[in-house]
Amino acid sequence: MDLYYQHQPAAPVPARTTRPWSKEEDKAFEAALVAFPEQAPDRWDRVAAGLPGRTPRDAWDHYQALVADVDLIERGAVDIPTCWDDDDRSAGAASTDRRAGKPRGEERRRGIPWSEEEHKLFLDGLDKYGRGDWRNISRFAVRTRTPTQVASHAQKYFIRQANAATRDSKRKSIHDITTP
Repeated sequence: MDLYYQHQPAAPVPARTTRPWSKEEDKAFEAALVAFPEQAPDRWDRVAAGLPGRTPRDAWDHYQALVADVDLIERGAVDIPTCWDDDDRSAGAASTDRRAGKPRGEERRRGIPWSEEEHKLFLDGLDKYGRGDWRNISRFAVRTRTPTQVASHAQKYFIRQANAATRDSKRKSIHDITTP
């Protein structure tokens, strides 16, 4: 646990206005956190030294906000962004010219097949949260899959169940498993 500011004397603190952190400052801050782990002496002084215009207290406050954000994400109170660094792409032709869809030579990524364990977790989630609540099934039952992946899996599962009487039973599928 970081005790840097817990043992400081209780002096009146003047009202502070902190400016927002830039993306570059965030990157430098994250690199400094890795370079100076929790046990490092004078950690916040060292972190702030790599952030021009920021004090050790600014770094400490930013760290506490980061810890609170991570806690909210881990508790499921905040949706995790699908892409963290959209604007970090290189400014090459492939990222600026989107008329053709995907750049030439880039193949469509194939999905990873669902395991039997994931399918059983899906069935548990389906019983608990009902048909259509893919977000909660993803969040609390099949944590290894996104809501979109759960919805796609469910669509295939329900089609397979609807066609159970008419299909040739020689070909087995994970969708044939109906009990968790």
